[in-house]
Amino acid sequence: MARAVTSHRRSLRAALAEGARVTGTFVKLPAPDVVELCGLAGFDFAVVDMEHSTLTEAEAIGLVRHAERCGLPALVRIPEVDAPLICRLLENGAAGLQLSMLASAAQARALVRATRFAPEGARSVSLANRAAGFGLRSSGGLKAFLAAERDDPPLLVGQIETPWWRDGDSWEAVIGDLDVVFVGGTDLAVSLGADPGGDDLRAAVAEIENAAERHGVAFGGWAPSRTAARGHGLAGARYLVTGSDLQILAAGLEAAAGEGGNG
Repeated sequence: MARAVTSHRRSLRAALAEGARVTGTFVKLPAPDVVELCGLAGFDFAVVDMEHSTLTEAEAIGLVRHAERCGLPALVRIPEVDAPLICRLLENGAAGLQLSMLASAAQARALVRATRFAPEGARSVSLANRAAGFGLRSSGGLKAFLAAERDDPPLLVGQIETPWWRDGDSWEAVIGDLDVVFVGGTDLAVSLGADPGGDDLRAAVAEIENAAERHGVAFGGWAPSRTAARGHGLAGARYLVTGSDLQILAAGLEAAAGEGGNG
């Protein structure tokens, strides 16, 4: 189990480093079949959404565990840095965390501390969990677990959804150990008071992309589909989240209902 989790992280991180695009979708429904279908359909990862969904912690953990068993890396989107929750998600096989509304260097540092063991961070250590092989001798023990986590730490994605970076907090201080700087385009447009398809938003997205490139961090964002990415300023995104299970289901149901007419 521990080897599978770190292998998932390693493959995603390597693809990002090589400049390849990885594509996933948000999972909001508490159905294991959804994450299984994501893998079978060809997505590179899934993002279990604990911000804009009704998923409970137990349901989110169930999705993470099932995704791992299916060979699909699963990150979890969280609305705030909650160290005990992060610990439990990682202990159950989450490949990484996606933090919404990242708005300060202090938040970024807190995320890193919650996902790294000492001395790099303050994550609590236990071997009585799936990620550590439940402490079985065949898993290699504490030393092997700590080494695996050090060599392939959780992927960290920071969502930029407000124009805070224009108020003086430096990119260098915030990006730190993040793997991906992710544009939350809808919230950013609202924060800017900008048209979602307008020049002000496109300029802000380009500013974020340029900063990510300067600091060697992958650029990412959300679009309703792969073909819509360019129109959202995400042509250069290496970490692309397209739609969600609910959006895809809604579109399919609407199309099916339309085909039925009034008959």
